[in-house]
Amino acid sequence: MTPAPTPPTTGSFQGLRDLRLIGWQVRFEQLSFWLNPIGAIFTIGFSTVFLLIFESTAGRSTVRALGDLRLIHYYVPGFVAYGLMSSCFSVLSIVIVNRREMGLLKRLRLSPAPTWILLSAIFLSTMILCVLQIVLMLAVGRAFGVLGPAHWAPFLLALVVGMLSFTALGMGVSTLLPNADAAGPVVNIVFFIVLAFSGLYFPLTPGSTLADITDYFPVRRLIVSLQDSFNHIPGTSPWAWHDLAVLAAWGAAGVYLALRRWQWAPRRG
Repeated sequence: MTPAPTPPTTGSFQGLRDLRLIGWQVRFEQLSFWLNPIGAIFTIGFSTVFLLIFESTAGRSTVRALGDLRLIHYYVPGFVAYGLMSSCFSVLSIVIVNRREMGLLKRLRLSPAPTWILLSAIFLSTMILCVLQIVLMLAVGRAFGVLGPAHWAPFLLALVVGMLSFTALGMGVSTLLPNADAAGPVVNIVFFIVLAFSGLYFPLTPGSTLADITDYFPVRRLIVSLQDSFNHIPGTSPWAWHDLAVLAAWGAAGVYLALRRWQWAPRRG
């Protein structure tokens, strides 16, 4: 007896359909973001303004602990890390809380499109804004004589791991925030305090107490990993594997927290 013919697979067509849906949703997220030009300009340009202020005051100062590295070369990768963390952690967590409390996440849950596609579009749109900030800051750094990373491969790897880790952390932290009114103050205060003690605004002496404490935080690890690939000191490796491993561990903790505490509906009380 002749077996029945196997029906053609539709997996590839389903994959293309999912990609198109993600593309359309990312386009919608971007349109929604740029429809508020003042908010968009401040979101994209805030880190660049900080970079301009610090670079304009750096002059020809050097960091002796980092092999007499010019201070301006120290600030560029640091503020690249700041732009990444601002987009993927601070802004994302606040946006998620606002959408949850406005009932928009609940609407996403009830929409006919798969939930994972809608969330993926939010993440991708956030990363697009992150890339825009990074490109802008690299351009500003080049105007100040900072040509770019000494090694592009470890630099790009640190960016990818940083984006994924801080996106996961942003989603996890959003589940801890009770309402939209508390989201902005809590996230920004904690974020800027950790930034200040992690060596963004001033170099930390290696082996100091402050450096040893902040080494446990992902903010410090991202700054160091980008600086290692950006300003490679001879005799050291530009691949900051230990720093990236700590970043990935924090990202995994963010995923776990988000899965355990995630809510689609607004919180009451």
